[in-house]
Amino acid sequence: MIAPAGAKGYNKNVDHKGFFKKGQAFLALTFFIGGILAIAGILIAFFALSYIDTGYGAAASFRADAAATAGAEDALLQLDRNAAFSNTSGYAVNSGSASATVTVTQNSPSAGQVAILSASTVGGHTKKISAVVSEDPTTGQVSVVSWTEIQ
Repeated sequence: MIAPAGAKGYNKNVDHKGFFKKGQAFLALTFFIGGILAIAGILIAFFALSYIDTGYGAAASFRADAAATAGAEDALLQLDRNAAFSNTSGYAVNSGSASATVTVTQNSPSAGQVAILSASTVGGHTKKISAVVSEDPTTGQVSVVSWTEIQ
């Protein structure tokens, strides 16, 4: 039997069944603080990964846009060198670590005009540039009628 309070051998940190009261409170406090730290760690990891993914996505989008633009400009150069240039099956233009597929269609969308479509995909981000050009039959000068990015 446990001695009453004030008696020799009495311990105020032990309840009437012999369990330590301070140990229970410390264990609960440890779990509480540990849970808060675990949640904070998970949130920090989530935000860090989200930030890294967003930065990578933006860089991939910029590279795809640059490659698509380079493809359309290459088609303009080909047309400047040869007004009858046409490639409806598509050809590849490399731009750094990315490449674009370019199609050139004569007399499209109307007679005397040339349609250019350049598409590039980098890291799941696709960019397409559509351009329509015309060439002056007298001077041979190539003029851009429209230049748009297709979504």
